[in-house]
Amino acid sequence: MAGDPYKELGVSRGASADEIKKAFRKLAKELHPDKNPGNTAADERFKRITAAFDLLGDKDKRAKFDRGEIDADGREQFRGFGGSQARGGPGANPFGQGGARQQGFENIDLDELFGGMFGGAARPGGARTGGFAPRGQDVKATLEISLEDSISGATRRIQFSDGRMLDVAIPKGAGDGQTIRLKGQGASGRGGPAGDALIELKVAKHPIFTRDGADLTMDQPVTLYDAVLGGKVPVRTPEGTVSMTIPAGSSSGRVLRLKGRGAFENGRRGDLLARLMIVLPEDTSELTKLAHDARDKGPMRPFRD
Repeated sequence: MAGDPYKELGVSRGASADEIKKAFRKLAKELHPDKNPGNTAADERFKRITAAFDLLGDKDKRAKFDRGEIDADGREQFRGFGGSQARGGPGANPFGQGGARQQGFENIDLDELFGGMFGGAARPGGARTGGFAPRGQDVKATLEISLEDSISGATRRIQFSDGRMLDVAIPKGAGDGQTIRLKGQGASGRGGPAGDALIELKVAKHPIFTRDGADLTMDQPVTLYDAVLGGKVPVRTPEGTVSMTIPAGSSSGRVLRLKGRGAFENGRRGDLLARLMIVLPEDTSELTKLAHDARDKGPMRPFRD
């Protein structure tokens, strides 16, 4: 601060604690950063009066200052030979360790002083709260959802450790690890607003679909007849069943792509990759005869994919 704290607050050295408090309150209302946005001079003056009140608002510090044991910056005064004075070393924290809230303002409560004054404005030092009433803590929880829910969206219920039940709206295209914030659903504050509930989404593994980024892969059973002759078969997707065309002469292991039927990643919709798996009928007598006849005629050429 490097000045006279009494002059900064505009009070005499004999001012009472109540007079000092009133003087600081008046100046704080005029100079508070929220009332003077972008005003560097007002911001610097606000810091100086805050530092002055930190010194004079603490009766022990004030007494030490009046006796010359500490200077206006709260640093100890050392008297050497010949009566010369030397201040504490450079970098010393003004008014001791901790700052105004921890060490100073012995006879005043900052919450009481500023509470409601600026409707949740910043305290000296920059921290912001709701009217200086302590805000409740945020609570965190994990909600496991299905792949279908992450793609199409849904509403799911979650229970917290305190027994509360909340309905969580899962947005369409939600990603694994995404966090949903429910404002005011956290821990209660001490006179201030409640904290928020932070719900982290975990997409469960699917029994049919395997995820690779935004793409999904699945095994699609097809009959030998459809594989040989071609045709349309029903295929399950995360959003329901669709019809897929099987090209004639398809071999087992061939992959067919259904565009835009996959999952979401970074806002992009992937594809569904269906890997064909040929399934033989229960009665293979006709196929057995056909195979024998074909073998007798010579080796068969493989189907081309």
